[in-house]
Amino acid sequence: MYRGLLAGLFLLATIPASGAPLATLIVKVEKVSPRGGDVRVALYTSASYPLDNADPVTDAVVPAKPGETIVILSGIKPGEYAVKLFQDFNRNGRFDMNWFGLPLEKYGFSNDARPTFSEPSFDATKFDLRQGTNTITIHLQ
Repeated sequence: MYRGLLAGLFLLATIPASGAPLATLIVKVEKVSPRGGDVRVALYTSASYPLDNADPVTDAVVPAKPGETIVILSGIKPGEYAVKLFQDFNRNGRFDMNWFGLPLEKYGFSNDARPTFSEPSFDATKFDLRQGTNTITIHLQ
């Protein structure tokens, strides 16, 4: 009896208060370097994307696996988002650049958007995240 009650309470605790269905985003990161380190993935809204120090909606750090690394972000409200990511070779938590401002680590954006003299715009990187499981692929540059 108590097991059933506890299981029921656990299930209720995992349902969001709003009752709105949530989304999971699977990010397949391709062209991961064998240099190792971590792959750092961050999910942004249009409001937070252009701000340098803005907190992402959610993020994850996983060990880099040469070739392809899979990152899973869960419990996200469906909507319009963009992903920024990089392979943190030295695991210092920062995207390293040389003194010219050129990247020293591999990076990527949703839609495989390419930067020009700055990171690509939100419009170039945005995608719709729908309830349930969604998968995107990003190739490191």
